[in-house]
Amino acid sequence: MLKSLVPVSKSSGWHLTQSTTRSFYAGQNSSIIRALRRGYATETKELDVVVIGAGPGGYVAAIKAAQLGLKTACIDKRGPPGGTCLNVGCIPSKSLLNNSFLYHEILHDTKKRGIEVGDVKLNIANFLKAKDDAVNGNVRGIEILFKQNKIDYYRGTGKFLNPNEIEVTGNPGEPDAILKAKNIIVATGSESTPFPGLTIDEKKIVTSTGAIALDKVPEKMVIIGGGIIGLELGSVWSRLGANVTVVEFQNSIGAGMDAEIAKLVQRSLSKQGLKIKTGTKVLGADLVGDGVQVKVDSAKGGKEETLDADVVLVAIGRRPYTEGLGLENIDLDVDERGRLVIDQEYRTKYPHIRVIGDVTFGAMLAHKAEEEGIAAVEYIKKGHGHVNYGAIPAVMYTHPEVAWVGMTEEQVKASGVAYNVGKFPFAANSRAKTNLDTEGWVKMIAEKDTDRLLGIHIIGPNAGEMIAEGTLAIEYGASSEDISRTCHAHPTLSEAFKEAAMATHGKAIHF
Repeated sequence: MLKSLVPVSKSSGWHLTQSTTRSFYAGQNSSIIRALRRGYATETKELDVVVIGAGPGGYVAAIKAAQLGLKTACIDKRGPPGGTCLNVGCIPSKSLLNNSFLYHEILHDTKKRGIEVGDVKLNIANFLKAKDDAVNGNVRGIEILFKQNKIDYYRGTGKFLNPNEIEVTGNPGEPDAILKAKNIIVATGSESTPFPGLTIDEKKIVTSTGAIALDKVPEKMVIIGGGIIGLELGSVWSRLGANVTVVEFQNSIGAGMDAEIAKLVQRSLSKQGLKIKTGTKVLGADLVGDGVQVKVDSAKGGKEETLDADVVLVAIGRRPYTEGLGLENIDLDVDERGRLVIDQEYRTKYPHIRVIGDVTFGAMLAHKAEEEGIAAVEYIKKGHGHVNYGAIPAVMYTHPEVAWVGMTEEQVKASGVAYNVGKFPFAANSRAKTNLDTEGWVKMIAEKDTDRLLGIHIIGPNAGEMIAEGTLAIEYGASSEDISRTCHAHPTLSEAFKEAAMATHGKAIHF
């Protein structure tokens, strides 16, 4: 998958900029304005680094480059920085998950806590506004960081003219530009993978973008795909009152999870009301009246049925996004899955063009892209960088939360390494008991001969925060005994982490 490097000489030249009288034409046709802007030429201003894409990988790379003294620009066609994650992905979905959980708790869980609540209503407009406020606050934060670090931010589409020059076609009201760069970082991210034969309208048949913006709770929702995105958004709308059916082609949900944990997740979500059909394929979907009819069958065939839905969410994964990037102008190598081909230092066949995040190899995770952004810039500035791909955590923000890092038990078993497994249930943890939230456990896998931790898997309260300790342990090559001999505050959920480590190389105290 990695290609050898082919050096290419740098180009030079002139570029076109916006007219200083743009405001005079504000009311005129935008194509006329653009043509007038392009009528002015000036000497090319060379930058040290140009980053195409302002998602988690791109904006972090831009900030790091500026911090290291490199003259930096960042381009993004969306306009607001933050990419899919901040604008229509991680951040808004977590707002919906948190607030839908609070709503569900008030409806169903307060009486046993001695709290009597009267009439509880969902105001969907304010529910969505809270999400938008969270997004806007984070967007403003990045914009401030760009200004503080003196990063030139272009709201528009960045396209390769040649290996050294990027044409920026500004969004409406934004300037065009041609940027010449000594180094270019491509961080254009990913988009939802379409389902063959289904036309996305973001109203009835939606991607995650439409699913976080529904203006009413659907009576029936069908989700195609039982991965993290589908299960998180299915949880949101189920808590708010929708009848949710998840259709997954594989025989288990939660792609990438440890199989034992995945079974617990399915059992838990089923108890919460989600109907989960594994080993089931979608044959097609038709708009019928005000709804959608989804035809499904057993993956092996012979059990066709039709599911009625008000909304269908397509959540079968994501694919690299390179539309409008001008790859054909520089002939960058792309693999069979549309990923830009790089070497171990994120370089393409042009040594000064590097690629990070979802648009290239590896897990499509925001924090993985951030680490790559920093590493790529450090390679540019210092000649070395670091990302440990064996220590990239994953989190699913359902309730209970699910988090893991390192190898699954299936992967360890397939490797042939002898191993030990230790588990500790939250039902035996004092803090979980006081919180009346005891579902789940911590599971650790360690090499038998050395006790070195190979994988850590958590299903339970606060798993997404607790996995940071596990990631640090994997990064430092810790043993389960190292963790078990580290004092953890009492009473905390993290004591379950310590006790699971004790169970891995010996015995837990409280179970």
